[in-house]
Amino acid sequence: MKAGIPLADANQAAPEFFSADVTEARRFYLDLHPPKSRQLAVVCGGLEHCKPDYAIHRETFPFYSIEYVARGRGRVTLKGRTHSLQAGSLFSYGPGVAHHIVGDRGDRLVKYFVDFTGPRATMLLRACRLSTGRASQVVPANALQPLFDELIQAGLLVRRDSGVLCLKLLECLALRIAGAYASFGSTETQAFATFLRCRQHIEQHSLRLRTLGQIADECHVNNAYLCRLFRRYDNQSPCQYLLRLKMNYAARRLQEQGALVKRVAEEAGFTDPFHFSRAFTSVFGIAPSAFRGLR
Repeated sequence: MKAGIPLADANQAAPEFFSADVTEARRFYLDLHPPKSRQLAVVCGGLEHCKPDYAIHRETFPFYSIEYVARGRGRVTLKGRTHSLQAGSLFSYGPGVAHHIVGDRGDRLVKYFVDFTGPRATMLLRACRLSTGRASQVVPANALQPLFDELIQAGLLVRRDSGVLCLKLLECLALRIAGAYASFGSTETQAFATFLRCRQHIEQHSLRLRTLGQIADECHVNNAYLCRLFRRYDNQSPCQYLLRLKMNYAARRLQEQGALVKRVAEEAGFTDPFHFSRAFTSVFGIAPSAFRGLR
């Protein structure tokens, strides 16, 4: 029995469209002809280490596909428009979409891919702003690697529920793409990088930080721009994000033996225990004293 093939498909041949221009590959394939009643189904996926002369030239493809560059450089032409590829590059194609992928001989491509089909396929691509024939970038560049690795592992399980697990991971991948997306070749890439830098600063100093002005000053941006970044990429304000981090910390501390509400409030940066209690209740729907009793 071949690894990566569900029990019902053990005798199925590997897809002809798998490229031979690779030095190493870790691939899986499931049912290449899923029932038409399935709204969305993963058919195959994997990781490919490309040869120096790697080149793909297709006028169409039987499935919808997302490809993600982990390392190396190259270029992809989609619908007549050429995009440079680098770590973090992401692109899609599908039925009726011509695509030409060429690797850089001096910096070989290492890339992930997942192929899927069904009536919901185009909806999924639109949800992560990667409509068929479009290219984008994710920041940071390695943001998607853990999920792609998990997807490959699930596809290689050789279990009857591998297809279901791969589908759930594909949906998670789409959500992750939407949260790490930056338009290709635009100023949005820089704006998203600034957002990530500011968010990381808030995470690292959440117990010390208290005000919007303090966050903006330490991140070297103005208050209004910082708020716009968070509304655009996180659908919340910087202060809401900071409050959630503080309350998450407080919740962990309150679950520890002997933790005092007043002490935890001080650690989280609240000088007024009553203010802390109101904030905690607004986030979790339960007072800190009652939450502590849930241990």
